Amino acid sequence: MTQHSSTTEQRPYHHGDLHSAIVGAALAVLSESQNTEFSLRELARRAGVSHNAPYKHFADKRELLAAVSAVGFELLAKQMTDATKDLDSPHERLAAIARAYVCGGVNNPALYRLMFGGYLTGQDDGRPPIERTAAEDMKALLVDAISSGALGRPIPNTTENTREIDGAILTFWSQMHGLTLLLVDRLVGPSEKMAELTESLLQGMLDGLANCIPAIPAGVWVGPPLAK
Repeated sequence: MTQHSSTTEQRPYHHGDLHSAIVGAALAVLSESQNTEFSLRELARRAGVSHNAPYKHFADKRELLAAVSAVGFELLAKQMTDATKDLDSPHERLAAIARAYVCGGVNNPALYRLMFGGYLTGQDDGRPPIERTAAEDMKALLVDAISSGALGRPIPNTTENTREIDGAILTFWSQMHGLTLLLVDRLVGPSEKMAELTESLLQGMLDGLANCIPAIPAGVWVGPPLAK
């Protein structure tokens, strides 16, 4: 009996994919509770591992939440990719990206706030590298739609056009981010109308961008900043 218990307790240390199990448990708790006030011990219990097991992969809770945020960006990018995979029109792809973005935030506000809030920003104003990489993958979908002609004309994705494309992305992101938070905080509603709201705001934004894309000053970044 004692020997069997000891073997069971040691089994978590040989977990096939402990990293993913802990991150998965964190995503589940975050979705259920809609806050980040959980402990690594709680996640270990959820994942069925010993309470010390998470520390084999994460130095602290911030490092874990950075991994959770990165998965959030990956999930959102997948939702965007799935929404656009059968669409040839750059305009339709951008509209589908907008709907997926707003829907993702409204359906899981706590994860959205973790991804786009300031919780993970360090004293150097930088964001964790694992999160930045995932966010850049998501940004690439926007760059592709915009450079392909979503604004009414192609804008080749070249160094010379970086500031113009970033200006369009910042305009798009500001609109969609604002709408998402307004819906989440119930300052705009009902949430059942979010697809129609997204379409309406997007069209107004595109009409404006067709005439003028705001100039981005040199040195401005769009996306999670690098550490200084």
